[in-house]
Amino acid sequence: MLERIHLATLLEVEKQGSLTAAADVLHVTQSALSHSMKKLEQQLGTDIWLREGRNLRLTQAGQYLLALAQRMLPQLELAEERLRQFAQGERGTLRIGMECHPCYQWLLKIVSRYLAAWPLVDVDVKQKFQFGGIGALFGFEIDLLVTPDPLLKPGLRFEPVFDYEQVLVVHKDHPWAKQEEVAPEQLNEETLITYPVPVERLDIYNMFLLPASVAPRKHKTIETTDIMLQMVASGRGVTALPKWLVTDYAPHLQLRTLRLGPTGIQKHIYLGARESDYSTDYLQSFIEFARQADRYPL
Repeated sequence: MLERIHLATLLEVEKQGSLTAAADVLHVTQSALSHSMKKLEQQLGTDIWLREGRNLRLTQAGQYLLALAQRMLPQLELAEERLRQFAQGERGTLRIGMECHPCYQWLLKIVSRYLAAWPLVDVDVKQKFQFGGIGALFGFEIDLLVTPDPLLKPGLRFEPVFDYEQVLVVHKDHPWAKQEEVAPEQLNEETLITYPVPVERLDIYNMFLLPASVAPRKHKTIETTDIMLQMVASGRGVTALPKWLVTDYAPHLQLRTLRLGPTGIQKHIYLGARESDYSTDYLQSFIEFARQADRYPL
């Protein structure tokens, strides 16, 4: 009764906005698609859509089926891809989602060694999941999530693989350059440069400035680590980054790092995966490579 084409139709109508556009994407005629869905409605004994002029509005039954399609179709596509890879003697593709900007530089330390060890496994890195990594795992869009802020959910497993300290970065001639640590109040008159991330997702705000009711004089956002460090090196402001990134990535810029408060901000990079996939050998191997990342130069 309920077939894959029905779920695919619902999903494409939702994406494309009309049955005609969905038919084009699915490479069938609009009349065939319409007939198929009408027959399903008759078999189910309930409407899936209600027509409002040229628009289709999902009924409660239609909304349920759409949610089912959004869950099931990515899983079916992944299963088909895995089976195709097995049939052709391939191992598969490890799809990695990134949920933090500096994690990308950390990942580069691992990938080349991993690919050399697993010649039949491809790696695909997706950076669009800056704030939606958990949903991407549950939606089977990625296999592994790299994040400093794991959200523990049933069905997922997170492993800490790399410890680091978040530090304040200043240029070598900055008045604070000879200090070992900095207090929140000192940033009152500073320009703070960060990645373009909501304040509540920035450690320097939620673990350092906001608890002390302090705000920097000015807050600038820059997308790339290179430009951010160049800005700091030229005296245009200060930034907060993992200490390893400054040490390994920009030694030529003669930057200085300061502890954030007397105890500093200690963080971890976590790798998260679905429990059902966790025992996959090449996924497990990547986690082991990640645990050794502090031994690898950039």
